Amino acid sequence: MEITVKQISSLEKVRRGDEPNHPQRNSRLALPGERVSYQLYLDANDQTVAHLRVKSQLADSVRIYRVQEVMMDRPVVVECPKEDYITQEPGLMPDALIPLEESGMQIYLDKIPHTLWVKVDIPADTKPGSYPVEIELEFVRPGGEPVETRSATMDITVLATPMPEQKLKYTRWMYLDCIATVHNAEIFSEKHWSLIGKYIQAARDVGINMLMVPVHTPPLDTEIGTARPCVQLVDMEKTGDTYRFGFEKFHRYIALCKKYGIRYFEMAHMFTQWGAKCTPNIRVTENGETGYKFGWHVPSSDPEYVAFLKQYIPAIVAELKQEGIAENTYFHISDEPFLKDEETYRNAKNLLRPLIGNCKTIDALSEYEFYEKGLVECPATIISNIHQFLEHDIPNQWVYYCCGPVSVYPNIFMALPSYRVRVLGFMMYKYGIEGLLHWGFNFYNAIRSVYPINPYLTTSSDGAFPSGDPFIVYPGQDAVYPSIRGEVLYEAIQDMDICYALEEKIGKEAVVQLIDEAAVTPLRFDTYPKNNEFLLNLRQKLLEKAFKIRNEVNQ
Repeated sequence: MEITVKQISSLEKVRRGDEPNHPQRNSRLALPGERVSYQLYLDANDQTVAHLRVKSQLADSVRIYRVQEVMMDRPVVVECPKEDYITQEPGLMPDALIPLEESGMQIYLDKIPHTLWVKVDIPADTKPGSYPVEIELEFVRPGGEPVETRSATMDITVLATPMPEQKLKYTRWMYLDCIATVHNAEIFSEKHWSLIGKYIQAARDVGINMLMVPVHTPPLDTEIGTARPCVQLVDMEKTGDTYRFGFEKFHRYIALCKKYGIRYFEMAHMFTQWGAKCTPNIRVTENGETGYKFGWHVPSSDPEYVAFLKQYIPAIVAELKQEGIAENTYFHISDEPFLKDEETYRNAKNLLRPLIGNCKTIDALSEYEFYEKGLVECPATIISNIHQFLEHDIPNQWVYYCCGPVSVYPNIFMALPSYRVRVLGFMMYKYGIEGLLHWGFNFYNAIRSVYPINPYLTTSSDGAFPSGDPFIVYPGQDAVYPSIRGEVLYEAIQDMDICYALEEKIGKEAVVQLIDEAAVTPLRFDTYPKNNEFLLNLRQKLLEKAFKIRNEVNQ
């Protein structure tokens, strides 16, 4: 029996039928507190089962996943250049990462190559030195007959310089209703709360340190005139002109966020998407009956909604202060407003801003002219327009990407090679980007949430978005699974942090010079080397530079 065992980069996407020509990777430099990710490529020309065992001083910090192919049903939604796509044809694409421990640390091989994803979370107190991670594989036939034992070793050299604390603020919108629907859980049942905790933990595990707080059901991706399942955390009762608010579920949610290390918070948008024309779907109990007092049927300028916000927002801010998170909280007005929406957005902003105290405001934005009017405090700019904003040296500059752009710029679509999102870390460092926003952590619905979908059968919201855009995690049996795309983006954030670690020693200008020299042409969001080696070599060069300087200091 012929068996192939090879360690390859985390940037490879191994598809059925691919030639096994991925470069071998046997060593890594790393910092204390860093995650090292790589893949194990396995192939056999006959039926066999591989039983795995980890041998390493870091064994307790090693997690292994089976890379599962999922349906990439719509690689792109518009015509675009075929350059720099793995494929534009629908088919299977490796993405979901299923914990190998669920199958007893074994994997079945039958003439089809498989890959395993290895994550090594190096403890922050690890001393400098060599820490080989050996994965022993015992191959047996399905009946139990031994075939042979092989091993693969990743030589990890841990350096003295510690990984700095993540500076990037990173949010992906988590939809509590999608968690309930896909897991068949009653909203805010104990099962639902347990799952919410697991999704928050999964978010933090890939660098997300900011989460949406659905004080009311977020008015996002909702068909006009309809309502998504209600996940409103704040109970509301109206007597006469006075509202009384209950924050029990709110505090439970914040406690879960704090438990798993979430540091920043964003309140659900106070007005509807694309211009703040209407009010969110908000349930209120009045005269013993509970219903949607506000929603699509109420314009944003309605005096009753204005009076409501003047009680609602101060009540929220008081609870934020009680939790000690007010200064780390951002309020949304309306998602993706345009110049034509200036009047309604301005009115909404003028109403909200005096009520939120030291909290900040943030919204996704495409047009610089809109920001120029002083309407958005923290602009989260679409990546295809970011250089127009950067020309003006804007403080608090964020960036976002979503269902576009489809070419040149970094994005996280399944059809793109992994370097198309990994390169984002060096870009964000060079240009001083404060935060990264994306709309879909776990959007398991069709467009406008008109019906739920099965994320293993459609990764495009049933053809609405490029596959991979709506989510970066997959539901399991009372569990949540990561993805290749989410993990690679976390590696980009670590690249950014490595740059900050080196900046403390040689200054930002020198770090940027190293980046641009490696890129040959100065790195921009639309100009960068389109290959894996640029990223891997640059990361190695930066770590070697940091370690050399640390040695000189120690001497």
